[in-house]
Amino acid sequence: MIRILHLADIHLGMENYGRVDPATGLSSRLGDFLHSLDTALDYAMAQAFDLVLLAGDVYKNRDPSPTVQREFARRVRRLSEAGIPTFLLVGNHDLPNAWARAHSVEIFDILGVPNVWVADEPGITLVPTAQGPLQIVALPWVTHHKLLTKDEFRALPHRELNNVLVDRIESLVDGMAEKLDPALPALFTAHAAIDSAKTSSEHAMMLGDDVVLPLSLVRRPEFDYVALGHIHKYQVLSENPPVVYPGSLERIDFGEERDAKGFVTVLLDETQPRGKRIVSHDFHEAGARRFVTVEVHTEGGNPNDAVLQLLAARSDDIRDAIVRVVIKTTAEGESLLRDDEIRKALGEAAFIASVSREITTPQRTRLGGQAVAELTPRDALTLYLTTTNVPPDRAATLLQYAGLLLGDNTP
Repeated sequence: MIRILHLADIHLGMENYGRVDPATGLSSRLGDFLHSLDTALDYAMAQAFDLVLLAGDVYKNRDPSPTVQREFARRVRRLSEAGIPTFLLVGNHDLPNAWARAHSVEIFDILGVPNVWVADEPGITLVPTAQGPLQIVALPWVTHHKLLTKDEFRALPHRELNNVLVDRIESLVDGMAEKLDPALPALFTAHAAIDSAKTSSEHAMMLGDDVVLPLSLVRRPEFDYVALGHIHKYQVLSENPPVVYPGSLERIDFGEERDAKGFVTVLLDETQPRGKRIVSHDFHEAGARRFVTVEVHTEGGNPNDAVLQLLAARSDDIRDAIVRVVIKTTAEGESLLRDDEIRKALGEAAFIASVSREITTPQRTRLGGQAVAELTPRDALTLYLTTTNVPPDRAATLLQYAGLLLGDNTP
């Protein structure tokens, strides 16, 4: 049996919702991301896995700091020294913004680190594992200039451009699939958006700047397993063969609050014929930092007390989480909120993202079946004077002067 650990979208260097750790001088969020990565790699090492496949986006941007690069290199070295083959696919966050510059994981290829393969071009790599050779068909992040000339894509509308790119990518994948040895197990890995994938907001992928590939392009009988990266939500798009996004290891923002975060383990029986080799593929959570939204709806009474009571009731959720609080109250209630008391009640949170207010507007007063917004200025003033119990003689005087201002001489 060949055991494979599939992960993607590590995004080391992401520091939003973090603070500087006084013990290390590094962002607390870097610690979170490294913890999740270590959880995955420790699992692979403890179980003596045969391959670690990272399907793109090691770093949050194209120019990771030397500290972040050092921390990732330490972990690659651990795998290398343990004799576990590591396959690094280049994602969009790994690519430089100029064609002549090196990408962020190229150094492992240049140095020839043992047991490490880097795929920055489409191609087939034969990776030796403890259980026998494994074919990996790689499709790193596709940019327009890789497949089209500037003049070709400049004149095309976006939808047509996507169709042309898909056709060219399909030809690439067709050519690679034809070269595979059917007697050996084969994986396909791509850092790409698939049209049937769901984002964390539960909406299907829409055409944007990404090239969006049809599921049929990657769901091919020549592949035993399809290891994807780029979409941060864990999901299985197909079972025959398995087409899987493991999702990101850590939550990036509150849009991913309810997503499980982790990695996928794949068990492959290399003795079986093509199409029958996958024994199982399972998702494992990596212990990502929780994001928690606390919504408070205050009605009557002291809204500050209501907020504090709810925060106390949810103390277990709040502890060690990145928290935002949304308080829905009236304009009168807002004046009673005490920000210092609320933040003190959040003291066990790992990070307070925000404490925001949403002010609700009371239902509009109606007069004779008409909403205030539908009244004339004179009628609205009359309503105001009546509901505020202004004496009749003073009300008459005010209406008289209002009539002069409004150009209305009606008594």
